[in-house]
Amino acid sequence: MSNELKAQLTLVKGLQFVGAGGSHHSVVLDSDFEGNIPAGNKPMELLLIALGGCTGMDVISILRKKRQVVRYFALEVKGYRREEHPRIFEKIEIKYILKGDNLSEEAIQRAIELSQEKYCSVSAMLKPVAKIETSYEILK
Repeated sequence: MSNELKAQLTLVKGLQFVGAGGSHHSVVLDSDFEGNIPAGNKPMELLLIALGGCTGMDVISILRKKRQVVRYFALEVKGYRREEHPRIFEKIEIKYILKGDNLSEEAIQRAIELSQEKYCSVSAMLKPVAKIETSYEILK
């Protein structure tokens, strides 16, 4: 397995790019800072989606290894930008929403901690600049 990851982006018009990674699925990126009508995903939103996907996969994987039966799983990720620099997050809130059979609160807390401290690379990149707060809710 190679340690190399690649992405290719091409400028289409204005500040709109089309990009693709190793999966070859294309993504349209558009600026939300230049006042133009958005025609694609905003990079700051994609960063939150990447964070949610990264930590979500970690948490589910850890819970499965702990034999926790999760029937429903979702995340809500909110990012708050710095006033003086809107391209940098000041604070990020992640709320994990779960439903399952006899879910252990201790197992959920530990899975979230492990994801944030050890496994999620997106979280590791964001931690030096943004405070990341986590919470969870177990649905009945």
